[in-house]
Amino acid sequence: MFTSLRLPQPVIDQPSRLVLRLGLGGGLALAAAYGLAFAVPHVSLLMALLLLSKPGPALALGKGVVLAGVLMLLIGSGVLLVPLLENYAVAALLLIGLGLFAIFFIGTRQSHPLLSLLLVSFTLIPVAGVQGQALALQVVHALAGGVILGAVSGTLMHLLLPDLRQLPKAAPHKPGVEDAVWLAVRGVLIVLPVLLLALQNPALYMAAIMKTATLGQQAGSLNARDAGRELLGSTLLGAGLALLAWLGLSLWPSLWMYTLWITLALCWLGLRLYRILPTRHPPSFWLNAMITLVIFLGPAVQDSASGKDVLTAAVIRLALFTGVALYAWAAIYVLERVRLRFHPAGPRNGVSTC
Repeated sequence: MFTSLRLPQPVIDQPSRLVLRLGLGGGLALAAAYGLAFAVPHVSLLMALLLLSKPGPALALGKGVVLAGVLMLLIGSGVLLVPLLENYAVAALLLIGLGLFAIFFIGTRQSHPLLSLLLVSFTLIPVAGVQGQALALQVVHALAGGVILGAVSGTLMHLLLPDLRQLPKAAPHKPGVEDAVWLAVRGVLIVLPVLLLALQNPALYMAAIMKTATLGQQAGSLNARDAGRELLGSTLLGAGLALLAWLGLSLWPSLWMYTLWITLALCWLGLRLYRILPTRHPPSFWLNAMITLVIFLGPAVQDSASGKDVLTAAVIRLALFTGVALYAWAAIYVLERVRLRFHPAGPRNGVSTC
């Protein structure tokens, strides 16, 4: 009688799968990073999220291990810049500037998570190395561990929620060489001054340099008119989400609650990042808010665990992030005015970097 009765099977559509993979995969990466006692767990989580947020096939575990090894070699070379910074500061800064220019320039021509990883790493490692060689090595291990976490959690999420169909690949807009050079120069001029400031006080500006790297990456797709809303708005949104997650975590301070609130926040951001809930903001806005959430909340959790004054540190961090966003906005405005003066055609349609 009941054998012919077929109940409808729930089907999760493709965009919702992307959101669930980001939220659940990010929660899994967070639980692993903190549960395995990584030295700088929020940096590992940041690397994992950069990989998880990219639509498309998951990074295979074998490739993830190889990529982590290659990344360790590439960013480990940043440790060699520390003696150069201490003894030949001008030469070291020129090398860092050239490296940033190359990353931004390549990022205007093609989009790949590895470029985002290199950008964060290339700015973070010298700052950590100036504070201490041991901290620099911890950051290198955290970055490589984050890549492996991203590969493992991404593979598990694709097994749990496979793609219903092959996602079409949109042809990326590639700017001309002149525009690509200009956008790369603009990115360097946004990141390098804050890097100089961070080298003077690495302990204070460690999170700020990560924030600046992401803003310099985001700024490649913005003009002066939209920069304030995009850069400052995404920064304040990420900080607001971090505050809500902190209040939720205070109800029951535990790794499971931390994982729960981050998972919920990632799902909320993912609905907008993948356009399930259309907004006037581009995906880069929501991606930057996600990054701000991680680099704002992660250090606060570590401050709490070490007995530091969380409120004071959070206020200082928010002031730094807001100041960096305002500086990036002002830099975009001034540089666009300069280019329009010498090149009336100005930069054509902005392109996304990295």
